[in-house]
Amino acid sequence: MYGDPADTAVVASGIGLSVDVRANVYASVRGHAWSSGTTAVNLPVTANSSGATRTDRVVLRLDRSAWTVRAVVKPGTSGGGAPSLTRDVGDTGVYEVPLAIVTVPSGASTVTVARAELYVGVRIRPCTSTTRNPNPAPGEMCFETNTGRVRVWTGDGWVGLFDDSGTVVVNSPLSAWTISVDSVLQKRNGNVHLRMGTFQRAAGALAGGDESRLPVLIPAAYRHPTRDQYVMAYTTGVEISRLIVYSAISDRPGQVWLANHPTMAKGDYVLPGSGISWVVD
Repeated sequence: MYGDPADTAVVASGIGLSVDVRANVYASVRGHAWSSGTTAVNLPVTANSSGATRTDRVVLRLDRSAWTVRAVVKPGTSGGGAPSLTRDVGDTGVYEVPLAIVTVPSGASTVTVARAELYVGVRIRPCTSTTRNPNPAPGEMCFETNTGRVRVWTGDGWVGLFDDSGTVVVNSPLSAWTISVDSVLQKRNGNVHLRMGTFQRAAGALAGGDESRLPVLIPAAYRHPTRDQYVMAYTTGVEISRLIVYSAISDRPGQVWLANHPTMAKGDYVLPGSGISWVVD
């Protein structure tokens, strides 16, 4: 399609078991031009009496037997997912690109439509995080307009090239500690950079052998998936301590604990090092 995800959806639910392709839309399939025309095009959807929900696709189909490009509804299998796109190469066969996903419950008299347009783009294809090319080629890149991320297809999966969360405050107040300086992080290009804050003991004495949770919580999107992180810190009296930032799979996901430290009195401070980082994408 020519355009981007900010445009009105190309396909919408029609009356009854049908979908409408909006007017004045243009596309190219393997170099062959297509236009929806000056009025909306209504496409029928096959009824579903199977007892299970069916998922169809609306596609633009290049048929090389007649060298035509048409918008068609490609039925799925009841109880299964959306049908695969046909991608015949060469000078014979059919080549399809996606326009929308159509959900057809069993016995339904209407359908629901989710957009799935594949845009021509520029040097990097625009999309959203849920409408990336379902059949990417290795090295293909996309820009997600809803997240601001640039991603590349490696052949095995989409990998982040650029993203920037901005500054995220990750304080999580607890009665045992007062926050003197905020804890903040920033995710950029798949890496999380954390600057831990400063904390003052507000509860009673903390024995040297006891752990204590600190008033920080790493949001789910920024936690390391499998590995805990360790932070060195000073405590009052110029004593060395160690903090643990727990991973997503731990029994303390995203929490930060003071694990190794001297005995601390009420009013003592924990002063972590300047920052740590880890990879999440």
